This record gives sequence, structure tokens and C-alpha cells, in this order.
Amino acid sequence: MPSVPEFNVMSADDVTYFTTGDGVQLAYRDSGGPGIPLVMLHGLGQSQRAFAGQFEVLREHRRVVTLDFRGHGRSDVPGYGYRIARLAADVSDLLSHLGIDRVDALGWSMGASVWWSHIDLFGTSRIRRLVIVDEPVMIVQVPWLTAAEQEDLGALWSVETLVHILAGQLGAEPDPINVGSLRWSYTGDVDPAVLDLLVTEMRVASPRAVGTLLLDHSVQNWSDVLPRIDVPTLVIGAEGSHVTAHSQRSLAQATPGATVHIFPADVASSHFPFLQNPAAFDTVLEPFLQ
Repeated sequence: MPSVPEFNVMSADDVTYFTTGDGVQLAYRDSGGPGIPLVMLHGLGQSQRAFAGQFEVLREHRRVVTLDFRGHGRSDVPGYGYRIARLAADVSDLLSHLGIDRVDALGWSMGASVWWSHIDLFGTSRIRRLVIVDEPVMIVQVPWLTAAEQEDLGALWSVETLVHILAGQLGAEPDPINVGSLRWSYTGDVDPAVLDLLVTEMRVASPRAVGTLLLDHSVQNWSDVLPRIDVPTLVIGAEGSHVTAHSQRSLAQATPGATVHIFPADVASSHFPFLQNPAAFDTVLEPFLQ
């Protein structure tokens, strides 16, 4: 497996802050430079540090922007606003703060749902190209959907399982976070540095913010948004992730003109292919953005 990037390229001091429309300070990085920026959004319980490798590589020839969602990373932890739609509004606030009117948008895991929500709320006028990385269209297995529909949507958990997860997250003493907390999201070998990064950021994120967001995130169904996406779209998945390759192919089929790339297990076998094999991921990403 190729070596992972050096994750110490980003420290707590290596970010800038802006204030959202509802008064929350969020941390972001902006490489600067000309052209249409690539804006990368992280997953639930993670932070923009997950994209540190891509940031350092891609900034050599394009502008790159990353963000810590509220309650995550180095951003504020307010007592409100933990809904996907509010995160989408935060992204809109960031683009306005930076004076950006056109972006290439990449969302990993929950970050993909934030872009779908952004499209639902604001349309695609600010988006040139869209990259979705390993995200189901719906998370919870609601009983009014057939088994085939749940499979196509990539639904992960029963309602009972979701309640159990939320109880562990939102209780008086949240469940401890360690490498075992990630074991369901990958197969095969993953560099220990990658796992250490992910665990570290999970411990930084506010348990209550993560749990509250997870509840809202899990009951969303983005099926009605996909047919309205009218920009070039790339869907990236990986054999061995808990998000099935079938669901990612179905997602691409439901999105007009979208293409899909599924990494075979010997290349990347996790929910975080850009961390597990950054060189292979960038080889797929960069031609699409060009």
C-alpha cells in the first residue's frame, strides 16, 4: 500500500476563521490562487485534516478550500445548528465570505449530503463540477421502503440500530473512541497513521454535535435532489467500504450524466479511499476536474 501523506502539515494555528450568518466561528483553509477553487467537505465526526494530503498536493496547481463544520475540528461548538441544512448554509456563508461565485465541489461521506442539501436550497449556479465520495442516498432502513429500494439507496442501519448508536453518542458518558470505532468502515490493511488521524479527529469533535447531526443526517433521503443535479458529477466508491459499491452505482445512475469509479479492494478498501491510497484517488479526481 502506498505511503500516506504527512498529516502534521496542518496544526491548530494553520487555519483562518470566519463568522457564519448565525454567529458561529468556523475554521477553514484557503490555499489562494487563481481559477475555480476546489471546496472539499469532510465527514461526520472528522475535520478538514482528513484532506491535508490532497490540500498540499493540489494547491500546487489550483486553489483549494477546506472547512471544519461547526462542532468539529477547530471550529466553534455552539449549542445550536446541528442540521444538514444549516451546514449547507454555513458553506454558502463561507463562499460569500471568500467572494467565490463558482466552485468545484467535493463531499466525502456526510460532506456529500451537505452538498446535496446546498443544491436543494440554492441550486447549482455556484457549482461547476461535483464529486461525491462514498455516501449513501439514505442511511436509515425505514420500513416503508422495500428491501430492493434500501439496497439501491445504500441504507445502512435499522431504526433500532440507529437508536442504539444515538444512545451511545448522546448519553451522559459517550462511548469511548478508539481504533475499534472505525473497524466497520474498512477491510484489509490500513496504514496506522491514517487510523490515528481519524481517531484523533473523532475525539476532537463534540459528541453531542456528532450525535445530534447523526440523527438529522440519518433520516434524510436525497433521492429527489439527484435528478435535479445538472452539472458534471463523479461518484467515487470502494469495494470493502461499508457503503456498498452497488449503492454508488445506483446513485450515479440516478444523477443525470454522472460517472462512477469504484476502487477494487486491492487499491482501496475503505470508506476513506483518499486517505488509504491518495495517489490512486488523485489519479481519478484530477482528470475529472480538468
